[in-house]
Amino acid sequence: MTDDVTELLLAAGWSPVEALVALALQTVAVALIRSGVSRYAQGRLRFDGFRRTRSARPSMRHHEPSRAEWPYGTFLRRLEPPARAALLGLGVRRQVPAGQILIHEGVRESHLVLLEEGLTKVTASVPDGRAALLSLRVGGDLMGEMSALNDKPRSATVTTCGPAVYSVISRDRFNQFLRTHPQAALELAAMVSDRLRWSNRRRIDFTSYAVKIRVARVIAELSRTHGRRSRDGVVIDVRLTQPELATICGAAETSVQKTLRELRADGLVDTDYRRITVRDLPRLRALGELDAGEH
Repeated sequence: MTDDVTELLLAAGWSPVEALVALALQTVAVALIRSGVSRYAQGRLRFDGFRRTRSARPSMRHHEPSRAEWPYGTFLRRLEPPARAALLGLGVRRQVPAGQILIHEGVRESHLVLLEEGLTKVTASVPDGRAALLSLRVGGDLMGEMSALNDKPRSATVTTCGPAVYSVISRDRFNQFLRTHPQAALELAAMVSDRLRWSNRRRIDFTSYAVKIRVARVIAELSRTHGRRSRDGVVIDVRLTQPELATICGAAETSVQKTLRELRADGLVDTDYRRITVRDLPRLRALGELDAGEH
């Protein structure tokens, strides 16, 4: 049934991500009907940002960070303690070094990857042979859900940027998890929607803003999702090369280099080997034309 729905949506012109949102919502509906918890769903389905909740540290056989330690927007951060504990117990846990490929673009496989610790980058091949950086994923993020739901080949490659701990979860076990935890199905739909919105905003940025504004917007967003406070400002703990920053900004590498020199001269950022420190985040957000409450 899922394959039939997917084929119909794709044939109708839906993008794979939009089809995934629809499939996630279908899973939500089935789970809610079977469990009889429709009251619980009221007000839970959201597509307008991240939900801030209390921290929790359920007892587990291995150490699990409290909810406050999972970055905002990650799948584990979204879940209530019982569902999060159940998800962490589903898969086979592995530890890998930097440079390990967790998901290969074009491969037909259906398991999911739950990143528990570490940082990964998501890349896709472009016609000229380069690898375009699409996004970054951190501890708490779920990856590979698109192929798990629509049984299509992987659309991107996921590579670790440093030592990482992750779990491999089979599609059948994940589907059973969603049926028994309808709140998780709701949060899966919200997560996919947030990723779709981020992707749409990148496309708008590429066509609507000058390179300097694009770079400012991306660095400001990285400050929110991957930054830590220090005496000097906000340090972005993501080791990005300038070519990778250029691809995520949709700009030429030379243009990004010029923009970074200007941002340094204006006292907005400092850069060293693959590290960016934001000196003045309010001014950087203003340059990127970002509203105070915009995610």
